[in-house]
Formats: sequence, structure tokens, C-alpha cells
Amino acid sequence: MRIVSLLPSATEIVCGLGLRDQLVGVTHECDYPADVVGLPKVTQTRIPHDATSHEIDTLVREQIKLQAALYSLDMPVLEALQPDLIVTQSVCDVCAVAESEVNAAACSLPGSPQVINLEPNCLADVMQSIRKVGTVTGQTSAADAYIAELQNRVDCVARRSKSIAEAERPSVMLLEWIDPPFSAGHWSPELVSLAGGREVIGIAGQRSVTTPWEKIVHVDPEVIVIACCGFNVARTLEDLPILRSQVGWNDLRCVQSGRVYVVDGSDYFSRPGPRLVDSLEILAHTLHPNIHPLPKALNAAQQVQP
Repeated sequence: MRIVSLLPSATEIVCGLGLRDQLVGVTHECDYPADVVGLPKVTQTRIPHDATSHEIDTLVREQIKLQAALYSLDMPVLEALQPDLIVTQSVCDVCAVAESEVNAAACSLPGSPQVINLEPNCLADVMQSIRKVGTVTGQTSAADAYIAELQNRVDCVARRSKSIAEAERPSVMLLEWIDPPFSAGHWSPELVSLAGGREVIGIAGQRSVTTPWEKIVHVDPEVIVIACCGFNVARTLEDLPILRSQVGWNDLRCVQSGRVYVVDGSDYFSRPGPRLVDSLEILAHTLHPNIHPLPKALNAAQQVQP
């Protein structure tokens, strides 16, 4: 089977199922595992590489109004790859190639490759996505084993968190974007709860939403974890002066106690694939380091200095 992945999380799922040798094309953003970087890229982006966070947000809003995606297919590359299976998603309206464009492309290709659509909104959906890819590719046993391994890690965090009294569970805001501020939705509030925290703005299973700064000041979270969508730690740190310039920033409890952290949103929290479990383990260690050990393969969240 010749597989093309149209989102980084699907690429990780395909490789996690032992199908790396059948993966023939990926997106321009697919970078994990490392050996997929050299594969043909079947997508292009409309986002300038040097755009500011505010410019990116403006572009996203414009594309939503136009009912268009920020990414498009490179049809000559896709045609040359002759895929049997295309894996895409419909969770985000702008962060992947539009579903309608994918379906139209599949119909125009020789052999009419099968298209499967992943729609994860929570951890259970991610597991179901793995099972779906495993079923379509004939790897049901591998999918079951992979899911069991990931679920065991989730369960270990959940069991440890049960020992944390309600009064010891800090109020948390997982910040998904800085300019303008976005609260994190979908699976993120679930991660906070499993890790032993209380998400005070984001709603599990709902979309991420623009959040007025005044609301953040009002809820005054004990912890802020910054996981900017599509940004690594270094790129996120570039936007910290924007947060520090906000009225009331220095008065927040999390700032005064030194409990503001930056994590890699691109690799982890923004990507609804297997590494959401890594995200959970990083977050759990951040909130309760004495209860949740950090796996050796993972980097701790970076503490922001006041």
C-alpha cells in the first residue's frame, strides 16, 4: 500500500503502526519521526515564514471567512506518488488541506485512492484514530498493541493523580496562542485534569477560542502553560514580551510564584496523535513534579522567569 499523510499526527500514527516503508508522501510540516523529513511534500502553505503571531491570526480569520484552508495540495507531486490511501482530518478548518479539496483530488487521481478522515477531539478519539488507520491498512493487531501501550501510560498518570487532593490541584490555563490570547480546547482540558490540575477557561471537546485578556486576569490562574499551536519553545519565547506588556501581567498569581511555563506546542500539545501522551506526561510533571516523574526521553517544560 502506498500511503500519503496530510497531517503530522497521521504521519506519526502510520509510523507507529510499523508502516513507515509504505509512507510515500507527507506534508511540509511532517518532521517526526526524523526519517520522514526527506519524503516528498504534497502540501504548500500560504503563511509567510516570517509572519508575526498577529499576522498569522489575521490570515487565519480571513481564510475562515473565505471558507478556505491555509494549506493546499501540490497536485503534480500527489499524482506522481500514485497513493492507494490518503489520510486527512477535519478537526481544524484551517490547519490542514480542506476536506473537500482532498476528496476532489482523490477522485481525479488514477485508481481513486481511499481517503480516511480522522476527527480527534479527545484522547479516546486519538486511540480510535490509531485503530481506524490500523484497520484500513490491515494492521489491527499492531494497532491494538500500540493503543494498549499508550493507554497504559495514560492510566499510570491518572492513577498517580488520584492521590492529589482537590485543594492541591492548581487552577491552570493552557494558553494556545499569545497574540491574541487563545484558550486551549479539544483534548487540552482533559490533559490538564488527568495531570492533576483544573483548567479554568478552556472547555474539553470544544474548539480553542479567543480569550479577552481581562478574563485571564479575572480568573487569575495559579499556573499558565503556554503551548502555542505550531510553535516550538524558541519561537514561543519570542512572543513573551507581548504577554509581559499586558496590564495586570505582573499581578497574576502564576507570575508572582514563578509558575509560568513554555512547552513545545508544535511537537506535542497541538498534534492530536500518539505524542499527546507525551504531552500529558510533560504537563503532569510540570504541575506535580514530586508525584509525576518525567520520562527520560522527554524535556521538561521551560519555566519563564518573571
